[in-house]
Order: sequence, then C-alpha cells, then structure tokens
Amino acid sequence: MITRISTRDARYPLAGGHGSDAIHRDPTYSYAVTLLEDDRGRTGTGLAFTLGAGNELVGAAAAFLARPLAGLPIEEVMANFGARQRALADEQQFRWLGPHKGVVQLALAAVTNACWDLWAKTRGVPLWRLLLDLSPEQLVATLDLSYLEDELTAADAIQLLQQAAPGRGSREGVLRAGYPGYDTSVGWFNYPDAQVAENCRRAVAAGFTALKLKVGSADPERDLRRAQLVRTAAGSGVRVMLDANQQWTLPQALALCPRFQPLDPYWIEEPTHPDDVRAHVTLAAAIAPLKLALGEHVPNRIVFKNYLQARCAGFLQVDAVRVAGVSEFLAVSLLARRFGVPVVPHVGDMGQLHQHLVLFNHIALAHEVVFLEHIPHLRSHFVHPADVSDGVYRTPQEPGASCDLKP
Repeated sequence: MITRISTRDARYPLAGGHGSDAIHRDPTYSYAVTLLEDDRGRTGTGLAFTLGAGNELVGAAAAFLARPLAGLPIEEVMANFGARQRALADEQQFRWLGPHKGVVQLALAAVTNACWDLWAKTRGVPLWRLLLDLSPEQLVATLDLSYLEDELTAADAIQLLQQAAPGRGSREGVLRAGYPGYDTSVGWFNYPDAQVAENCRRAVAAGFTALKLKVGSADPERDLRRAQLVRTAAGSGVRVMLDANQQWTLPQALALCPRFQPLDPYWIEEPTHPDDVRAHVTLAAAIAPLKLALGEHVPNRIVFKNYLQARCAGFLQVDAVRVAGVSEFLAVSLLARRFGVPVVPHVGDMGQLHQHLVLFNHIALAHEVVFLEHIPHLRSHFVHPADVSDGVYRTPQEPGASCDLKP
C-alpha cells in the first residue's frame, strides 16, 4: 500500500539559448514531482512540467490532491481510476481554481503519473507493456470521460480498442524497430543562424528525418530567412516543422503562413492563442492543405474535443505532463482516433513518459506512426534516459514510466 507521499521541486537552468522560443526566451526546465512510496520500497514518480517560477505552487497542490491515496494499495487505486481522478479533479475548493486547468491541473498530472508509474513498477513491467496488457474494459476504467459523452462514451472507447485488436500483432514490430523521433533542439529561438544550420546538418547525419524551427520573431523576415536556412541545410527529403509558440495574432498568422508555404513545411505549430478555436478554424481554411499542429498549451480533454469538432487540427500535441496525466492523455488519444487525427505529443518530459504512450497509441489504437519530439537537454538528470539512436527512440525495458530523476 502507499505509505508515504512527498513532492520535489526540480529545476534545471539552461544556457546557451537552449529551450528558447518566441514567448519563453529564458526558460528553466522544471518538474513538479510527486513521489508515492509503498510498503515494499517501490516509489512511483510523477512529473508535471513547468518553466521554473510557480513550480512550488504545483508541488503544494499535488501534495494536497494526493492525500486521499495514503494507505491504499495501488491496485485498488487503479482499478477504477477514472472515477477517482474525477473526484480529485472536482475537489470542491480546488476546482474553483481551475477547473481542469492551470496549477491544479498540473498538480493532478503529477499525481496521476505517479500512480501509473507505481502501478507499472508493482507489476514489474514498463508502462507501455502494462497499458497493452490491460483489457479494453480495464483500460477504459482508468479514464475520466466526463464531458466527452457527446463524442466518446465508455462503450465507444471500448469498441475502438476492440476494433483495433485484430491488427495488434502486425503493429508490434515497432517495439523492435523503435519509434522515430524528430529533433526540436536544432532551431531554438535564440540560436544564431550559423548554429541552426550546423545543428540541422548534424541532426540529419545522426539519422533524424524531421526537424523543427522556432519562429515568431518581431521581424518576420528573420523567420523566413531562418526557415529557408533550415530547408537548405536539411535538404528536400527532411520534414521541417515551424513553431510560433502562440506569438502571432490571427491577422499576423494569415499574412505570414502563406509566405512559408514554398518551403513545404510539414506543419505550422501553435500559430496563435491556444484558447481561440475559431481563429484556428479560420487559419486552417485559409492555408490548406498546410496543416496546423496544436495542443502544447491545451489544458484538458474538453478543449481538445472542441478542436476536433471544429476540424481545424491536423495534428494533436497533447502532453501527459500538462493535461491531467496519462489517463487524460489516453482519453484524448481515443477521441483523436475517433476523429482520425494523428497524435504527436509535445514532450514536456523530454520524451521519457511519452515514448511509452506513443507505442500504446500505435499498437492498441492503430494510430499511425508519425514521430515523437526529441529534446536532449535533461538527459543527464534521469535514471533511465530515453535511448535515442539513429533518429529513433529505442523501446524502454525497465519497469515503470522512465520518469525517475537522479537525486
């Protein structure tokens, strides 16, 4: 049973322009960590991602939310975790601070992810294997599908899993081949042009077939010049994505996105404010067939549902350390599968947790293999850092969710 609950404020200052984008110029990559220890000496580690300031608030909120778990066996906690998570999310006083967004949502992510990590460690398997071993009914019992019933009921979710089951064997080859990654670290906003070009050449030589550039400069000519630089350095056979990190207004995005189209970008990411669904509808129609990717700053399944209903998202970038953890990530994955939209997570955990989730998405839900974001700057801080070689995530084998941090 869970005998001790604690939190940790882990902050890792970056240097040299790493992690910078048009909005977040000087980030401190940080985790609000929830730790659930059991009576057998196992510890479940749950991460929520921040950029430094406010990390302590998330940790305090996580400690408050996790209190009802004390004294419970993890198997009991997870047997009907969807109902339990809804109760935690609807705690009457904390709910007023959201609902389902901001500090309290990040705190719920940390608690939820710690539960999943401890459950996988208790069963002695990596998280991807635990997820694949659950029956459709068991898996859906771990999800809070409230407010999704107009598009996805529990019966619908079970049916999606059952329909995908016959082809699972043919899709398990990804476990041996690995899951392809894409390199975000080539084109941080504060990198000088020469460094961006060299990073692109180095990434392609290392096996990456997709790269991402941060745009959103005050001078749009800088963005266009750097995008052309990346395309030239990477070559025509490499996918190039452009990420504005919400910097543009809708009129700016409407004016700028067509100017990038001759460079054949694979997507435009977070072009404007993440709450403005209608703006994304307008922009998506204006720049088609160029697609939009969004979700890094979408806080919950309901807003993702609205984007899917609006049919303006080409790719969903749901992040399990920003929404309410693994369970809400899976709910969004099921919803996206129902709408036929690929899930390409934002990796606020630097790929540690999400490497498990994309394997589940492909094998159990028949989501197409696109790629998974790779950011290497925190590798040295993890006990079992993601193994990425030749541009590919190698399947983790250690029990748990790969989220344990070094002291």
